[in-house]
Amino acid sequence: MQRLLLARELEEGPRAIVAMSPTRGLDVGAAAAVHRALLDARGRGAATLLISEDLDELMALADRLAVMHDGRISAVLVRGEFDRPRIGLLMAGGVA
Repeated sequence: MQRLLLARELEEGPRAIVAMSPTRGLDVGAAAAVHRALLDARGRGAATLLISEDLDELMALADRLAVMHDGRISAVLVRGEFDRPRIGLLMAGGVA
């Protein structure tokens, strides 16, 4: 159902997308299809705000990653700066 809804929404060629946990509950194949759809939309120029608790998903899809701690953004990292230990430290309130 999520794939169908996503396909319907992306069909119009939106300029901006907000996706919250777009692959939660999906099997691996369906999740890969959702990821491809979001990356394709990005390739067509859509701005995407991806909100997810799945760090693998975020690191695979994001160009920039905003790390939050205590309800506030503690850092914004660009793709070349993605590093699990650093992200974990920032999520815990540390400074990296």
